[in-house]
Amino acid sequence: MFHKITLLTLVIAVVSCQKKETVEDKIKKADWLIGNWENTSPDGVLTENWQKVNDSTFKAASYFIKAKDTIHFESIVLAQKGEALTYIATVKGQNDGKPVAFPSTSETEKQLVFENPQHDYPQKITYTKGGNNTLTAEISGKLNGKVSSEKFVMTKK
Repeated sequence: MFHKITLLTLVIAVVSCQKKETVEDKIKKADWLIGNWENTSPDGVLTENWQKVNDSTFKAASYFIKAKDTIHFESIVLAQKGEALTYIATVKGQNDGKPVAFPSTSETEKQLVFENPQHDYPQKITYTKGGNNTLTAEISGKLNGKVSSEKFVMTKK
């Protein structure tokens, strides 16, 4: 009887000590986003500044400046709630200023994919970690009935 209790206790201890994916672990796959990212082109400068708010939330400001004019501005929240990791974008001058949620469909150590098939454009947002402190942000989907895609390669500053 003593051996059975000892064995049962050992099994319970091993099972309870197994590492399960937690909120912090899942969002940690996106830690590489943290920092200031920039893409400079003849059209202007695209900047994304990512910050860690807490163990389950990151936030970012993304803006495109041409000359001295801000052409595009959006605030982004990457939030882990339960098992769901969601990219929430609020774009100035679009969607009546209301946020649009893109649930994650894939998250790895090098790529994050978020999709919202009901959104007008984009329906898919992908962040891919590159070498030499780069990341590629890609938006894609159907725009006016045609498949469209835009890629922005940014360098960490």
